Amino acid sequence: MTIRLATLLLAAFVTLAPVQPLSGQASQDERRISDPPELRRNLRRILGDVPMTATDTMHQDIVDRLDFDSYKELVRGLTQFGDREQGTARNAAAIDWIEDQLRGWGYETERVHYMYTPRGSETPEPREEVFATKIGTTSPDEMYIIGAHMDGRGGGEAANDDGSGTALVMEIARVLSAADIESDRSIRFALWNNEETGLNGARAYVEQRADMQGIEDPPGSGRYPEPRWMGMIQHDMMMWDHGNPVTFEQALDADVDVEFQLASGMAAESAQLGLALINANRMHASDYPAVLSNAMSNTDSTPFMDLTPSVSLRENRRLYETGNGANPHWHQTTDLFETFSDRDFMLGFNAGQTTLGALTKLAGIQIGK
Repeated sequence: MTIRLATLLLAAFVTLAPVQPLSGQASQDERRISDPPELRRNLRRILGDVPMTATDTMHQDIVDRLDFDSYKELVRGLTQFGDREQGTARNAAAIDWIEDQLRGWGYETERVHYMYTPRGSETPEPREEVFATKIGTTSPDEMYIIGAHMDGRGGGEAANDDGSGTALVMEIARVLSAADIESDRSIRFALWNNEETGLNGARAYVEQRADMQGIEDPPGSGRYPEPRWMGMIQHDMMMWDHGNPVTFEQALDADVDVEFQLASGMAAESAQLGLALINANRMHASDYPAVLSNAMSNTDSTPFMDLTPSVSLRENRRLYETGNGANPHWHQTTDLFETFSDRDFMLGFNAGQTTLGALTKLAGIQIGK
């Protein structure tokens, strides 16, 4: 391990409380879930007296456009289709619904078509997934991908796995669709299918589009069907940080978990991307801190991790916590909208603040004149 990477990892594992919302945050404070006095954190001086710049304040104004109730309603909208299992009519209807929302916010949408052979069958079947893109104004040939998988399983509503991540990506897309919001680099909102069967939708995207990166088509048009990947940020299960062994009250140290894969070909760069998210959380998240770990696994950022800096945001670390039963609703009929409290939804919402806060800097997002 290089000294540089070791330094990054050491910095990444230092956990701090989230920054108190800064100037202009009255509306955000009103939306916060109030804590009893014994649970309130001292959030002052969390950035070590680093002053907010004018650009930081503008970025905070953009993050403030995220709306807690809108996030919840997007999760609710997804749960109307049940668990959205791939290959079902409810999955197809959910894809159409997601596309309608994106188009309603003014985006042009595209679909990725691929073939998938169901378990126990020898006959490939067609599958598809939808994405939309905010085109960069100065560097349209460079792009950050933010993703979540819209398919689920378990016979419930897949509210958390992964309605919570899908709604997060959609809520950021809604905010960035505003007429006065500009971005230097392009940002793609990808809602993967077939995650539950082995990341098939994300793998199909990489297989079909990796070689298209940065190619202007047609030449001289200024159009880049697949801008060069600057980073991939995945969101997968955002709302259940209740400890391990399982308790049914949110853990007092609940946080947003950011993971990269130490064994990937872009480990150092992915650690840097993860630290960008940690720093954004410190500045822009209203209620929950974020921590970084190095065992990203079993999510749609995996097919990207040797090609571009890649991280995933989660409610828990995938291998150490979720994979050891930390969430009793995972792939169960109890993964329902009504299962989760407002505090759980706020945890997911803070992950959205974290990602959008990081994107404002990484992609050069600003409020236009």
